[in-house]
Amino acid sequence: MAKLALVYGMRLLPADEIDEIGEAQIRLKGDKAAHVTMHLLEGGEKEIRAQLEQSLDAFFEFYPEI
Repeated sequence: MAKLALVYGMRLLPADEIDEIGEAQIRLKGDKAAHVTMHLLEGGEKEIRAQLEQSLDAFFEFYPEI
């Protein structure tokens, strides 16, 4: 199996302050690019942690070969 890299970013903001969320771009070797879809989790600390854990589990279910 190839060595993998998980790319992610996090920031806590007041939920009512968010107007729009876009994609993040990653520059790859050979002048290639990839995009990361941004996700929004809302709630208190416990709710956000639970949602994040579920999202991480679901992400790896999409890629059973890794």
